[in-house]
Amino acid sequence: MKTLRRIIALAIKELLAILKDKQSRFILIGPPIAQLMVFGYAATFDLNHIPVAIYNEDHSQPSRDLIAKITGSPHFELVDYIEHDEQITPLIDTKKTLIVLHLGSSFSSDLKRNQPTKVQAIIDGRNSNTALLTLGYLRTIITDFNLGWAKQNGLPGPPASLQIRPWFNENLVSRWFVVPGIVGLLSLVITTIVTGLSVAREREAGTFDQLLVTPLRPFEVLIGKSIPGILIGLTEGSFILLMAVYWFEIPLRGSIGALYLGMFLFLLSATGIGLMISSLAVTQQQGILGAFLFLVPSVILSGFATPIANMPEFIQHLTYINPLRYFLIILRGVFLEGDSYTLLVDQYWPMSIIAIVTLSIAGWLFRHRLS
Repeated sequence: MKTLRRIIALAIKELLAILKDKQSRFILIGPPIAQLMVFGYAATFDLNHIPVAIYNEDHSQPSRDLIAKITGSPHFELVDYIEHDEQITPLIDTKKTLIVLHLGSSFSSDLKRNQPTKVQAIIDGRNSNTALLTLGYLRTIITDFNLGWAKQNGLPGPPASLQIRPWFNENLVSRWFVVPGIVGLLSLVITTIVTGLSVAREREAGTFDQLLVTPLRPFEVLIGKSIPGILIGLTEGSFILLMAVYWFEIPLRGSIGALYLGMFLFLLSATGIGLMISSLAVTQQQGILGAFLFLVPSVILSGFATPIANMPEFIQHLTYINPLRYFLIILRGVFLEGDSYTLLVDQYWPMSIIAIVTLSIAGWLFRHRLS
């Protein structure tokens, strides 16, 4: 009982120290909300209002129908009509348009003769990802136009047509993929910073030496300093979960209990990493620097933005020691796929091992610091 009371007293002291500090309160409240809004709305793989210029040498009804389909799409925005070849280069070079669509003078006549008809797309390839997405949108529109034209004129359609039926994300909204990942990203940032500053704050305030003369043993200090980080991480994570479901309207299809079990194990491993950083840092500035030295590669190697399968094999092996990798799978699995406990066991145990290892190393560092 005495051990439990000492741990609770230390945890309460840590929470009060964090909440009484204006800078700490701002770090806990301001940046997560701002980052949630920025990531939620700005971090999207969808393209809208793509500037397009039209070079139509045909001026027929079929060519106007195709142009209407393109300019009427929410993905494209008409910025100019072109009359001469010389107008193309300045528009692309100055980035006034991303794509120039060129319909030749024989467009409609080829269609009526059921001959292959070419539509030229001149695209700015400086950003290859944007160019590929734009071409994907354009192909879809032209395919729909081809099918409609064939049906309208009693012509045989393409020998094979692609029918798409997306699962888990029916409308292919990239926000459904990005926002659940933000839960893990911001929870990791807050938990790592809070725990990464805990011992450094004690040293700067001169209270760390007082721990040396208290009855607290190293493992009690470790647990007492872990509890506030986990509680704050759970609170922040729960708030972002509510925002994801009720503000961004992301479906939550799986077990909420399975999600919170994953969140607890994830925060436990993040706390262990934060305490390792904190035990090595002498000042709070060093603690923040150490936290960000861990956070940047952790996010890059988590699969948050780029698939892990696309990384070099050596880098893929490094991701296995990254707890965010596993928690992102849990988040997206519970949100979109409806996963339960049994389907997520393979993600639980690696985070448990990471938590045990990092907390053990942090405990070893604390024993040497307190001895």
